[in-house]
Amino acid sequence: MLNTPAGVAHDDPILQLPKVSLHDHLDGGLRPATIIELAAQIGHELPATEPDALAQWFTDSANSGDLVRYLETFAHTTAVMQTREGLIRVAREWVLDQVADGVFYAEARWAPEQHLAGGLDLDEVVEAVQEGLEAGVAEAAAEGKLITVGQILTAMRQADNSMAIAELAIRHREKGADTGVVGFDIAGPENGFPPSAHLSAFNALHQAYVPLTIHAGEAAGKESIHEAVTVCHTQRIGHGARIVEDMDIVDGEGQLGSLAAWVLDQQIPLELCPSSNLQTDIGGTIASHPITGLKDLGFAVTINPDNRLMSGTSMTREMRLLVDEAGWTQTDLEWATVNAVTAAFLPLDVRERMLDEILIPGFARVTV
Repeated sequence: MLNTPAGVAHDDPILQLPKVSLHDHLDGGLRPATIIELAAQIGHELPATEPDALAQWFTDSANSGDLVRYLETFAHTTAVMQTREGLIRVAREWVLDQVADGVFYAEARWAPEQHLAGGLDLDEVVEAVQEGLEAGVAEAAAEGKLITVGQILTAMRQADNSMAIAELAIRHREKGADTGVVGFDIAGPENGFPPSAHLSAFNALHQAYVPLTIHAGEAAGKESIHEAVTVCHTQRIGHGARIVEDMDIVDGEGQLGSLAAWVLDQQIPLELCPSSNLQTDIGGTIASHPITGLKDLGFAVTINPDNRLMSGTSMTREMRLLVDEAGWTQTDLEWATVNAVTAAFLPLDVRERMLDEILIPGFARVTV
């Protein structure tokens, strides 16, 4: 049974639109009831033991306006993801929640190094997550729903393990497409931990043809994006909302700085996460969030939920907010979804089939 995403009307036509979720953290998308059950099994104390109350606690805690405090909420989700069984269950449910949201391609990003407390090693946690993802895909298929998923392995920028995680990504990607590892990321607190500190890992990944996305321009400013693009040569930018610091635009008129112009001209995809960004003090409101202005300027914007649990959100909710509060049209939603398919860490022929067979006909069947 697939559940309607939280905060979404069951009859909202946006639910029926085909979607792509590129910036979607596995440990930020657990079901509250699952956290409660798994926490009870391992004796982990939670701030609330009723699903609705726990969901509200996560949202309230994430609304602090501070990225560091926002990240502290993950202590409870990662705590219940330290066993093979816990990882499998969380990954399986993550897929089913994507399907319920109308998502046909999703990349689950997560940090394997944060899931070793139960005695598993890095390869074992990747294999457990993959087993869960595949179980979710199979269960969805049994209900007539098709979805493709991949893993993005994330290194924590405040730690010193990026090379080990890069080697892990290379190792599993080289096993073949069936392993599901499609790319690499760094995440965590930006200030004081620049992307260039992990250059050796990025160089190894480039040499092994593993795609990159880098969290940048979320808490730190344009200098973070500059390093991600010009030093580390990332294929995508995780968030990137603060690219607006390198432009002087009023009512669509003005001038772009060199960095913003490069990101625009090269069509480097921006994995924007409106609701999450408001929680970490970017944008003020959905209407004033940079995503709309960047869209109007032609940047390769994509729409993403970031952390479904912490933001109480989903792809459908993010799209509905943009329509209702920022004046987006169905054409705008389709354009951003085309950007996401184009930016997906998938072979070109697969992306082309998704556009022709899923995205374009799917949008034609729905009127928002």
